[in-house]
Amino acid sequence: MVSVPAVVIAAPASGSGKTTLATGLIGALRRAGHRVAPFKVGPDYIDPGYHGLAAGRPGRNLDPVLVGAERVPALYRHGSRGCDLAVVEGVMGLFDGRIDESAGPIAEGSTAQVAGVLGAPVVLVVDARGHSQSLAALLHGFATYDSGVRLGGVILNRVGSERHEQVLRSACERVGLPVLGALPRLAELELPSRHLGLIPAVEHGAPARAAVAAMTDLVAAHVDLAAVAALAGAAVAGEAWDPAAALREAVDALGPPTSAGRPGGGPPRTAEPGGSARTPTGGAGLAAWSPAAAEHARPVVAVAGGAAFTFGYAEHRELLDAAGGRVEVFDPLHDPLPPGTAALVVPGGFPEEHAERLAANTPLLDEVAALAAAGLPVHAECAGLLYLARSLDGHRMAGVIDADAEFGPRLTLGYRDAVALADSPLWRAGQRVRGHEFHRTRLLRTGAPVRAWGWRGSDGGPVTEGAITHAVHASYLHTHPAGDPAAIARFTAAATAFAATRIDA
Repeated sequence: MVSVPAVVIAAPASGSGKTTLATGLIGALRRAGHRVAPFKVGPDYIDPGYHGLAAGRPGRNLDPVLVGAERVPALYRHGSRGCDLAVVEGVMGLFDGRIDESAGPIAEGSTAQVAGVLGAPVVLVVDARGHSQSLAALLHGFATYDSGVRLGGVILNRVGSERHEQVLRSACERVGLPVLGALPRLAELELPSRHLGLIPAVEHGAPARAAVAAMTDLVAAHVDLAAVAALAGAAVAGEAWDPAAALREAVDALGPPTSAGRPGGGPPRTAEPGGSARTPTGGAGLAAWSPAAAEHARPVVAVAGGAAFTFGYAEHRELLDAAGGRVEVFDPLHDPLPPGTAALVVPGGFPEEHAERLAANTPLLDEVAALAAAGLPVHAECAGLLYLARSLDGHRMAGVIDADAEFGPRLTLGYRDAVALADSPLWRAGQRVRGHEFHRTRLLRTGAPVRAWGWRGSDGGPVTEGAITHAVHASYLHTHPAGDPAAIARFTAAATAFAATRIDA
């Protein structure tokens, strides 16, 4: 099976201009007649929004940490279906990834790892400011650091003058690397940012579209598109990822469910850090889910969207749909819940930037609180956790979680190897999950909830986080549903069960 060829856009370090170059390259190649599949390495939600504007199709993530390196080829095939070229934007520096002193030269989750998995060449974007002849030594190091990474060319970014460009081109020639483009310094192309990086394209609206168009023009004028397309390649084995097949395989792997709805026997339990256990407060097990039952039920799964809740993976909605959910997107800034809502997903985003308007939609806040108390399955990640709190920066929120939230003094960032501390509509107590934290808010005046997750901190000490109440799972931890499709099957089964109780009532 022939793979869609790809180029991986990497850099020596963060801040080199990867997103500008990758977004402009996607747009320029599309303008030249290519059907371009856009990808981003890692858990980033923001860059894919700009990629999607440039490509005219959803930007997707390739994250070996969250989904497992073995799933990356299938997800790549799925996301590149119908395309003739793919552009993969890397994360941080080429060899930067999850920090693990025991790992080899290729860090888990790094751009280099993904390039190796795909068998795709790397184009290195170099911020030319401050560089001269010594650029040759830097490029030599990147080109020879690991033989499994193929450096196919260089794009010089933020070049100061024609003379500067000549010097840098000569440096590249000394180490045998072709220069595929040289972009001048243009301050007007700097995208607006805030505490977690760029402002999402959905929030930025018309200025984001204008910026993407400008990036496309810049790359089209200064990059050899034919040379980039000729360089592209990939060697990806296996079939494309399929959400329905992924659900079936995940559920089958857990074994036959018991009468209690949990594979492996025994009643469902809610385990707390201290070791006690109790009957869970909500959630249906996998006994309630099957492809046939899912297709028949089609419960409404409301997914919060709009400017305040922009974080999400395309595969999440695809899995919800394949699991039998009827996905309805609504905007909490002004919409009510969709009619017949049987489950609620509140993803990440920037509610702190829209707290006043969120607080003004009191009918929705009241409805969410009432339905949560009645057992509505709710999956809230990061921004969703804040929305379910009592307040956010002094503004009233839904009050489902016994806590107040505020903008904090420092950024919390990193992958987590987490353990579910309680049964919920998504995970069983004791289940291990990989997730990612990325926030600059904190919870205050919390009550004594059943915690959602536990993990070891950087100092080796225990950390507990999130909350489970009724059928609500709320946490700062972002997960990738393609890494654990069974959680989506379980969540949809809970939605089906809740819908049935509403009909009976």
